Amino acid sequence: MSIDWAALGQVFGVSLAVTVGMVGVFTLGIVGTSRKATPEQGGTAATVPGGAVDGSPLARTGAYACFAVCAAVVAYGIYLIVA
Repeated sequence: MSIDWAALGQVFGVSLAVTVGMVGVFTLGIVGTSRKATPEQGGTAATVPGGAVDGSPLARTGAYACFAVCAAVVAYGIYLIVA
């Protein structure tokens, strides 16, 4: 039995890069959904304990796009395993 170390190294490198990338994209999604709106005119935003003030629609849309990318990568990984 011989091990192709070059192929094993490639699989390790790609797996590590994709994992780190997906953690970063998922983190951006979490940040986008938890972003709070800035208070207007120097006042403080009224918040309920445990609640969040809605962020901008652009940030929320970007966060949903990040989650969609994560779901697509997971689906592609499952496709590669099953096929």
